[in-house]
Amino acid sequence: MSIKDKPQPSRNRQIANILFLLATVFLAANLILPSLFGSQIPRVPYSLFIDQVQDGEVARASVGQNEIRYQLKGEENQPAQVFSTTPIFDLELPKRLEDKGVEFAAVPPPKNNWFTSLLGWVIPPLIFVAIWQFFIGRGGGVGGPQGALSINKSKAKVYVEGESTKVTFDDVAGVEEAKTELVEIVEFLKNPQRFTSIGARIPKGVLLVGPPGTGKTLMAKAVAGEAGVAFFSISGSEFVELFVGAGAARVRDLFEQAKKKAPCIIFIDELDAIGKSRASAGFYGGNDEREQTLNQLLTEMDGFAAGDATVIVLAATNRPETLDPALLRPGRFDRQVLVDRPDLAGRLKILEIYAQKVKLGSDIDLKAIATRTPGFAGADLANLVNEAALLAARARRETVAQADFAEAIERVVAGLEKKSRVLNDKEKKIVAYHEVGHALVGALMPGGSKVAKISIVPRGMAALGYTLQLPTEDRFLMDEGELRGQIAT
Repeated sequence: MSIKDKPQPSRNRQIANILFLLATVFLAANLILPSLFGSQIPRVPYSLFIDQVQDGEVARASVGQNEIRYQLKGEENQPAQVFSTTPIFDLELPKRLEDKGVEFAAVPPPKNNWFTSLLGWVIPPLIFVAIWQFFIGRGGGVGGPQGALSINKSKAKVYVEGESTKVTFDDVAGVEEAKTELVEIVEFLKNPQRFTSIGARIPKGVLLVGPPGTGKTLMAKAVAGEAGVAFFSISGSEFVELFVGAGAARVRDLFEQAKKKAPCIIFIDELDAIGKSRASAGFYGGNDEREQTLNQLLTEMDGFAAGDATVIVLAATNRPETLDPALLRPGRFDRQVLVDRPDLAGRLKILEIYAQKVKLGSDIDLKAIATRTPGFAGADLANLVNEAALLAARARRETVAQADFAEAIERVVAGLEKKSRVLNDKEKKIVAYHEVGHALVGALMPGGSKVAKISIVPRGMAALGYTLQLPTEDRFLMDEGELRGQIAT
């Protein structure tokens, strides 16, 4: 990713900074500096002031609401001293001053300073405007800092051309049928004339359906990596907010950004978060936030005519039965692509991809590992390879051995080994009889799987032992006898 220069501050911002500096200096000159450098009059207690009046030392006094300033009778060739005191409620003070011949007068109430009045009217609105501008400045678009006013902005992560996801179809294995379907999407993005010249129309939406961990998100990234176009990735839950209307606004913002970067791909992960059927019990009226978001998504997907920008919507879900029927009709998600768990050959290819990232020993047999992992999805196999590598590193070996993969399979299938849960001899005997019974019944029943291991080592939360039976091939159907055998085992 190329490093872009930081944006320089705009001329308006520079002018605003200068005005702010001048305003600060002006306030300091009018409010702070006079109090710091003005003349300081000594303050004395009120009792001392009364004593000086009684002794005839006071020449004149100015009586105010908050302060009394008075001047003492000075001697010849010496300046008179001025003091101040805080007044108290004293009705006898005027009579005392008059009896002693003190020249006194009342200070008129202070006039409102025009500058202070102006500040009282101007400062509060300026503070409000400054806070408003602060939040607007933080409310950036996609990839920028998210402020309070960015609630209607899409939170999609954008991978533009030149900043590719670096994932191709070579990184995806075990789902060859789904890969074949999506190659057509890539061909349309690269060479749309091949389809439009004969009047064909590419599906506007492709829904990837399958169990968790089968590689739906990875498949979508591979489509973007192969096509070399902008790729918007967002989760369905990121559309829904507490604020009413935020989800619909984010959908509009997402599609507006996508049109500007067309041709491009929008990928919505976990579509069922916003695409649930409107007839379900979770909705209680037309103002529901998720329903508004869904309606906006339906509108945006219907808005791409043949002459509009090429924007293809990919979505993934593992709960297609909960989706609204309007999403699945032709013109929106025209095509549903099943991304299922891989078969034996697919598991072997997936293991070969992930095994390239670790150092393997000479005794590794990936085909045997693939045979022992029926029903494992791509994410399960990736975790299996990582667990084996961690076990090898824990044993301080430089390469991963076949035994590490065997232990990793047991950790994934049966749970972690509980070495602290020690059984006595009687308990071990009971558990051994129990597990051998599983193995014997399983071997005698029709369609029984091959026993790979019998263990009386406690694993997981409750298992005191286990019998590991692994099928020799992928099975998709079982007859009545095999089902009864499974129940008996």
